[in-house]
Amino acid sequence: MSAACGSSSSYGSSTPSAPTTSADVTINIQGNNGAQSFSPNPSTMRVGQRVAWRNADSITHNATQDAGSFQTGNISPGATSAPVTMSTAGTFPYRCTIHPGMVGTITVQ
Repeated sequence: MSAACGSSSSYGSSTPSAPTTSADVTINIQGNNGAQSFSPNPSTMRVGQRVAWRNADSITHNATQDAGSFQTGNISPGATSAPVTMSTAGTFPYRCTIHPGMVGTITVQ
């Protein structure tokens, strides 16, 4: 599935810049625990809302949409990604590419 999602972060950067705007939804990264790695998971949002990921773990993670419509870049422990605007309705599975067993889903309505 292809999606049009905007982001205020640079794709592929190794460290995210500080968020310039606030997110409507924050997803916490809680460790390498499969589907329980991200909370809330699954997440439900409205078209146009912004989501950011906060790394509450002690090691670096990221969030990359399986079809490539968004990626946060690496998020250091204690840091929060720049917000990603979810501009298209649909279901968007994502994962940490550093730890591929860490999976999440965002549904945009």
